[in-house]
Amino acid sequence: MIEECGVFGIIGTNDAATLTALGLHALQHRGQEAAGIASYDGKHFHNERFMGLVSDNFSDAATLNGLPGNGAIGHTRYSTQGETVLRNVQPLYADLDRTGIAIAHNGNLTNSKTLRADLVRRGCIFQSTSDSEIFLQLTARSQYISVTDKLIEGLKQVEGAYALTVLTPEGLIGARDPVGIRPLILGDLDGAPILASETCALDIIGATFVRDINPGEVVVCRADGTIESRQVFPKKEHARPCIFELIYFAKPDSVVDGQSVYELRKRLGEQLALEAPCEADLVSPIPDSGVPAAIGFAQHTGLPYEMALIRSHFIGRTFIEPEQRIREAGVARKHSPNRSLIEGKRVVLIDDSIVRGTTSRKIGEMLRKAGAKEVHMRIACPPIIHPDFYGINTPSHAELLAVNRTVEEMRELINVDSLAFLSLDGLYKAFRKGKRDDAAPAFTDHCFTGDYPTKLTDRDAEARDAMITQLSFLAETS
Repeated sequence: MIEECGVFGIIGTNDAATLTALGLHALQHRGQEAAGIASYDGKHFHNERFMGLVSDNFSDAATLNGLPGNGAIGHTRYSTQGETVLRNVQPLYADLDRTGIAIAHNGNLTNSKTLRADLVRRGCIFQSTSDSEIFLQLTARSQYISVTDKLIEGLKQVEGAYALTVLTPEGLIGARDPVGIRPLILGDLDGAPILASETCALDIIGATFVRDINPGEVVVCRADGTIESRQVFPKKEHARPCIFELIYFAKPDSVVDGQSVYELRKRLGEQLALEAPCEADLVSPIPDSGVPAAIGFAQHTGLPYEMALIRSHFIGRTFIEPEQRIREAGVARKHSPNRSLIEGKRVVLIDDSIVRGTTSRKIGEMLRKAGAKEVHMRIACPPIIHPDFYGINTPSHAELLAVNRTVEEMRELINVDSLAFLSLDGLYKAFRKGKRDDAAPAFTDHCFTGDYPTKLTDRDAEARDAMITQLSFLAETS
């Protein structure tokens, strides 16, 4: 399973489950299909997992009281292939030799199918189709005594992207992949250590940011507030966090590498205005993802910033809905044109990215029908021409609008008067990284460049027709 998710964990407080629910609420934008919380009370683990939103399932006292203990981890999830079913919802739990472990994973492993096929042949029994279960299986097979050491031995066998929060009797464990593709931060709430995907999860509970977990680092947080750090993998001179975290996934009020995500995205809009100005009457975002870039574009050009589209916040993000027909139906329900504003006007629409072009095409049609004189589109990132294998919903070339098409051909397909993308150098300039260093890029930017930072074992095996692709024979019904 390929997924983009949010993880949270806290230890050393009697309100662990409640604080975890609040943290997940702040991370809801990272996944809207399912959520779960696991806690440990010193003797037993407790695990509640539900389909749907955090607020729909973890807002009542009865549910939270059923998750006792001073340590808890949580997960909010969306799936990008197949159905989201309860057996795949995290945290995943397993009994080990004289102990237990619960795990929440954000990211995607690029050798999970290869590892799974080998483990199944050796007698392992899988209960889900999530690649996250690989961590449990590898940990369970380790001969080390400490759960932390067992987990670390498993980490050395996986490839790809991961940010983990792991709850064990030994403490709350956090781990980040050696490249630093997926984010993981350390926070503090009155001496209680916290692990989370983004700083916005700290803000909602009044916690303070301590630092980023380093790429390749494992931290063990204990209830007394002590934190043990192990640099499991050698420190790389240049970490390569996923650039899509900054462009799309992270909440605007989060802080990444000491910089406001909101301000970063505004600078994308400013750079886009420098590279691709447009004669128009107004600038409008495709809400909500295009808002900061549109503000930057409008401020640089002096064009009025207006809302040509009104978004319903009761519809999920179309980018993360798993089926194409659902995405297409969802666009019209999600955005509606502001007719009185746009009639007879030349409108510049700003968005953060184009993946499949579904939303862009539908929105262009809506604005024309609503009376817009011209519809221009500006995209605050380069064309996406390579699939992702680390947790973004771009699994194949066939689904990407920009593959084997010129900008003019894309413009015709989405039916706008003009179309322009931010250049790769402009993207790096906006993020104040200078010109892209091909030998040591500052980001994982393979979607634009094809420069993948890890091995792609499963992809290569599938190309050789050597991969078992059926993960389960159990019908997905609930």
